[in-house]
Amino acid sequence: MADVFTGCGEQLRRAREAAGLSIEAVSSRSRMPVRVIHAIEAEDWDTLGAPVFIRGQLRSYARLLDVDLGPQLQPSQATASALPPLVSHSHTPPLRRLAEQAGRRAVYIALTVVIAAPIIFASRSHLGGRTNGTIESLDDFAVATPPAVGQKAKAAPVQRTPVMASMAPITPAAPATVPALELVFSGDSWLEVYATDGRTLEKGNLKSGERRSFEAGQVGRVVVGNSSAAQVLHAGKPVDLATFSRANVARFTLSSDGSPAPVVD
Repeated sequence: MADVFTGCGEQLRRAREAAGLSIEAVSSRSRMPVRVIHAIEAEDWDTLGAPVFIRGQLRSYARLLDVDLGPQLQPSQATASALPPLVSHSHTPPLRRLAEQAGRRAVYIALTVVIAAPIIFASRSHLGGRTNGTIESLDDFAVATPPAVGQKAKAAPVQRTPVMASMAPITPAAPATVPALELVFSGDSWLEVYATDGRTLEKGNLKSGERRSFEAGQVGRVVVGNSSAAQVLHAGKPVDLATFSRANVARFTLSSDGSPAPVVD
């Protein structure tokens, strides 16, 4: 796929030498690492990653030297079709999320019924036994005996049956799980995600509207092409990609506490 870039590195090298610039001077002006400039001039495309990344670096280098590389920087249909399909190992389908939420609600309802039903039944049995199944009033009044002549009537004590109200404990719903790292794309971009042990988790192009999420401790390094069309969330909070971006390509690692950190060349 990188054959379309053949000759670009040599053309840029000649233009740099004609301008009297060193590789270090080009690196300082373009903010590209020295090793990337060496790889471009040597046309060592395999070390530069995906074709869309190579194309972005060539465009930055050519803009600095005012060199027109022509149609070689235009993505071809063959290149686009040859990209491997993206497979997300951490994306949860919507139906599965709904099923999990419904299961939690069902458990909560069942626990409420198990706790509340015996209390309600015991309360009704206690009140019903005092009135033979019919509750006329919550107050029981003693029958007063007519006082004898010349005696003062004594007020009959009023007996009240205490009524205890019981309420089952309400278990708060479990909060929605927020992924440790989430990427949301508002435009076409490309993504490379590597695990902490160096394995490739994701690599390829993404379209506008797509998103990817990863759990804590799963990701070690991330490269995002066309970073201006991507939003990165760490524990639900947005991350400023300008700190990690060069030539519209963001690179960062995840530190020991899970927060993004710059890649050390």
